[in-house]
Amino acid sequence: MSLFKEKPKTERERVEQRREEVLAQGRKFKYPMQYAKHKLIINTVAVAVVALVLMVVAGWAMLYKFQDAGDMIYRVTQVLPVPVAEVAGERVRYSDYLMLYRSNLVTSEQQGGQLGTSADADMVREGYKEAAMRSAVAYTYAVKLAKEKGITVTEAEIDQAFDDHRKVGGVERSEESFLKIVNDNFGMNRMEYRRMLYLSLTKAKVSQAIDERAQELARRVEQLLQGNGGDLLAVANELGEDVQYEETGSLVDNMNVDGGRSNKAMTMEVGQVSEKFLSNNGDGYYFVKLIEKTDTQVNYASLKVSFLTFDEQVLALYEEDKVKEYITLGIDQEVVEETTSEDHTDE
Repeated sequence: MSLFKEKPKTERERVEQRREEVLAQGRKFKYPMQYAKHKLIINTVAVAVVALVLMVVAGWAMLYKFQDAGDMIYRVTQVLPVPVAEVAGERVRYSDYLMLYRSNLVTSEQQGGQLGTSADADMVREGYKEAAMRSAVAYTYAVKLAKEKGITVTEAEIDQAFDDHRKVGGVERSEESFLKIVNDNFGMNRMEYRRMLYLSLTKAKVSQAIDERAQELARRVEQLLQGNGGDLLAVANELGEDVQYEETGSLVDNMNVDGGRSNKAMTMEVGQVSEKFLSNNGDGYYFVKLIEKTDTQVNYASLKVSFLTFDEQVLALYEEDKVKEYITLGIDQEVVEETTSEDHTDE
């Protein structure tokens, strides 16, 4: 029981309290939508927050747990720059990884048909995933080094590479027909193919810039060629495994897919040796000697100085645990063994 009694309200206070209660009820009656809208806004915000959380959780599960590589999730990764790995502090785009994986898968299925759902098919897919991850990590590291060293790839360079690829084989294809070939064989559209060209050109430029060994070796080749009258085979014998020597052995098309050697040979005179030039895929320097040619064919010998430094640096990053993958690759060997055991039992 309270020690102090509440002071009784006066008649005027009771009337005033009652008046406020009546007015409050009247306001609710007069402005019912004000209260309904307020409640509706709160409910809408709550539902939106819950939906967003569910979408984020579902997206995370599809990407990092189930590793969905379907069209919808792929398009999402192209819009949202979510990472699939990290290399030397640089995030690897999930979209780049999926682009490479899906391209490998399309190419494989074009050549050998659908993989199916067998254990062997799953192992093949895992192999493609691991290859795509390795490539995505390497390209990302190349982009990182390019930024640090001020190396750029311009839109004009991408346009030129696109046109060069469009004319491979000596056929002048329209852009539309070329993109159909690209889509049929690699599963890429124009934007994706240009992204692939950007990554390839960046890696080529970086590989060339950082490989002092290849630059020195190329200078050594040039010196030896000046002293022996342009004998590529003699240089190859002297330098051994540091270079790779090849001969076509017969006439090949001047637009042969060979890293640009046929194109270069077509511009030369018989017996002439070219200066060093960068291979089309940017993996080394070529020296070419023309043996014979016709209006559309060439026969040549070539010497290649490969770029090795970039690949060695990427390998060192793996060994130093500076590559962190956010998804688990590789098939469960116990599942494979169980499946294989069941297959043998069925037989």
